[in-house]
Amino acid sequence: MSPLRLLNLAITPALAELTRCGIPDTPTARRFMLAIALQESSLAHRRQVGAGGAENGPAASFWQFEQGGGCKGVLTHYLVASTMRNLCADFNVEPTPAGLWEAMRYHDIVAAIAARLLIYTLPGKLPTTPADGWAQYIDAWRPGKPHPQTWASNWELATLTVGEK
Repeated sequence: MSPLRLLNLAITPALAELTRCGIPDTPTARRFMLAIALQESSLAHRRQVGAGGAENGPAASFWQFEQGGGCKGVLTHYLVASTMRNLCADFNVEPTPAGLWEAMRYHDIVAAIAARLLIYTLPGKLPTTPADGWAQYIDAWRPGKPHPQTWASNWELATLTVGEK
């Protein structure tokens, strides 16, 4: 999927849903969400790539959420749990880590909602620089094998894509 397509078909609609819940839609949020999706999956994998190149790992969606990690987090964190559960109901998604994980595999708007809500749990403002973005990404996603060498180019591509809209 292209970055612009993900922005238009998933991130923008997800942020529109969250705006109704009091979480603003901003270019800064769009850029950060897109940069994370690029970092996590290169927008090429809705399922984590495991040994041998098979897409059978424990993480799902372009944002690579695991059931016991991000899925559980957005369903239980005091700042966002009620919003995530209400939006699960709106999208006919079972509000459990397994139900959310399964939906996120193919429902990009639900996945983008969960990604933005995970970001929302972080203290402080949304990042405006690649360095701050990397720090917040690490805090929220806690990647097992981070790849700092790809972050700057993903941030730049996200910045350009959000500017195109």
